[in-house]
Amino acid sequence: MKFPRLFGRGRTNKALAAYQRELVDTHYREVENMYRQMRVWRHDYRNHIQTLKVLAADGNMDAIRKYLDGLDTELRELDTPIKSGNAMADAILNSKVSLAKARGIDVRVDARIPIRLRISELDLCCVLGNLFDNAIEANAPLPESDRMIRVYMDMKGTQLYISFTNAAPAVKKRKVGGLFRTTKRGGGHGFGLVSVDRIVEDAGGYLSRNSESGAFTTEILLPQG
Repeated sequence: MKFPRLFGRGRTNKALAAYQRELVDTHYREVENMYRQMRVWRHDYRNHIQTLKVLAADGNMDAIRKYLDGLDTELRELDTPIKSGNAMADAILNSKVSLAKARGIDVRVDARIPIRLRISELDLCCVLGNLFDNAIEANAPLPESDRMIRVYMDMKGTQLYISFTNAAPAVKKRKVGGLFRTTKRGGGHGFGLVSVDRIVEDAGGYLSRNSESGAFTTEILLPQG
């Protein structure tokens, strides 16, 4: 894919740097919130044990079952099922999955990152975060029954293959100046898409976007380090 030049290089670099700082701050808050919930649960662990001991001493099996059901629900909500092999990518993916599910989106992620990539972990997280944010946003106007995001990441030869597919309004998107327009308020191309393009380009990777009626797919190939 040939990447279009939308702005002057110096101006674009400054704008993207500011955008990426804001993006990282947002991702950090999302991940920190997830781990804060986990720390709270661990802190309460002793209290849970004590409560169960009291209920057991009273022989109140119904109350014990109800209490355990509540704990099981909490644990499932705090679980981090995505284990790709890259800790930072897992943190971003798990936080975004949690965010998407909270918005009624059916999300399925199958991710493996068994190699060290040419791009930094920060850039990888910017790519994944942007793709997930765009996918979540595209689902927003749809009925909850139609919302979906599918993510697949694994090796294809010596490169990491990344695929994001999301449901979208049943109107095929059109390219403007070589790029699909963002749906964000204010129009324009959006620094999120520009940032992803720049990171992939600088890494010597490949990027393809495809818009079909009702679905939007982004495919990326990233070389190993």
